[in-house]
Amino acid sequence: MILDMSGSNDRVAGDLIAQVRRTAGLSQVELARRSGLQQSVLSAYEHGRRQPSVAALARIAAAVGMELDLTLSRNAAAEEHAGRVLAQVLELAEVLPYRPRNELAYPPLIQLSA
Repeated sequence: MILDMSGSNDRVAGDLIAQVRRTAGLSQVELARRSGLQQSVLSAYEHGRRQPSVAALARIAAAVGMELDLTLSRNAAAEEHAGRVLAQVLELAEVLPYRPRNELAYPPLIQLSA
């Protein structure tokens, strides 16, 4: 199944829940019953009035015979965050004034007496 995730960030979860529910041919009442959620809560998720927890998403997915796997999402999110941090570090490095460094001067070695 191909899921359309073109909605706004605030509505992505709700749009996916509605799409999965319709694809499975279930009403909100039936999906709520199968997932153990209240129908009003499921409606609030679908309309973007509430954001579902990962546990709620897993219950909804299981109710339609799907499995929720966030492994790639976590890695992708971590990589995206690392990329943003790296970009910020590089931007800061470009702003710093250039100051040539003197050659390193090593202190003399201390001889231990025997």
